[in-house]
Amino acid sequence: MSRNFIPTINISSLLDCRFDSKNSLKMIKKIEKACKEVGFFQIIGHGIGKKNIENTCFVGKKFFTMSKKNKIKLSPRKWNSKNKNKYRGYFPNDVNGKEGLDIGDLKVSRKYALKIKNKYIEYLNLNKTLDKKSITTLSNYFDKIFNIGECLFKVIIKLHKKDIDSSEEVFERLKTLSTLRFNFYSNQSKPIEVSKEDGVALGCETHVDSGIFTILYQDKKGGLQVQNKKNKKWYDVPFNKNALVVNTGRALEFLTKGKFKATNHRVLWNKSKRMSIPFFFEPSYDFKMDEAFFYKKKPNNKAVNYEKFLNQSLKKFIEYQR
Repeated sequence: MSRNFIPTINISSLLDCRFDSKNSLKMIKKIEKACKEVGFFQIIGHGIGKKNIENTCFVGKKFFTMSKKNKIKLSPRKWNSKNKNKYRGYFPNDVNGKEGLDIGDLKVSRKYALKIKNKYIEYLNLNKTLDKKSITTLSNYFDKIFNIGECLFKVIIKLHKKDIDSSEEVFERLKTLSTLRFNFYSNQSKPIEVSKEDGVALGCETHVDSGIFTILYQDKKGGLQVQNKKNKKWYDVPFNKNALVVNTGRALEFLTKGKFKATNHRVLWNKSKRMSIPFFFEPSYDFKMDEAFFYKKKPNNKAVNYEKFLNQSLKKFIEYQR
């Protein structure tokens, strides 16, 4: 399969959010082309050091090698009746063929979560299972990758000739529903799905993501595939130790009136262990999902909050039936 189907873009010139240099404008056009034609691209020059990524991977690997007794301490109420959290936390591999750990903004305190009273803004007490060094590593990674998400969204704003500071209307740090997830595929004995299109055995079902962008670190084993929107063929996303994989989600598709469509992707069934770390970059729970944000038209008074938009989108994922 062609390795060139997924473009690689150096975003180093965009990280300071000054988008008017010749090189910046060139990279912005590349991102626009990738979002329109593929819905996936890899980014290098993203500012997250190799050591930071390695440390984050180590935290995930250490967590998944713990006893079930320790991991379940972080589970939502569905799997641990002692816990109050329903959305964030650990889910076991009997749910959908993989184990996972969903972490929200680590700056959210117990006090803030109680005050805001939103079902998706939960305080997850990582101290029950992880040490302080691991929590600090996760917090640093969340901060850095959140900033990349903001930078990429400002690129989309720039393409629509709006003030890039309008991103603050969409993403209020403690109110966003952004999620850092660890997926661990532990020796799957059988595929969770066999593709109806081409009969390929899958370790993760064919789907599109819910948010604005997903920013992913995949390990050397790879397995991620993207569907070409035109010919419906599947293409491998090659592993690049210096790159993060970015794809567009349903929220961005909606806000851009289908200009940037969410793209089907899947993970091949692989009997050996593998881990991936996606970051789902998502708006504030109370952001109005209104096409008027990008386009000059009257605000839609019937526009739903992102919380409701997400709630509808998550219904198709077994691991979120909590």
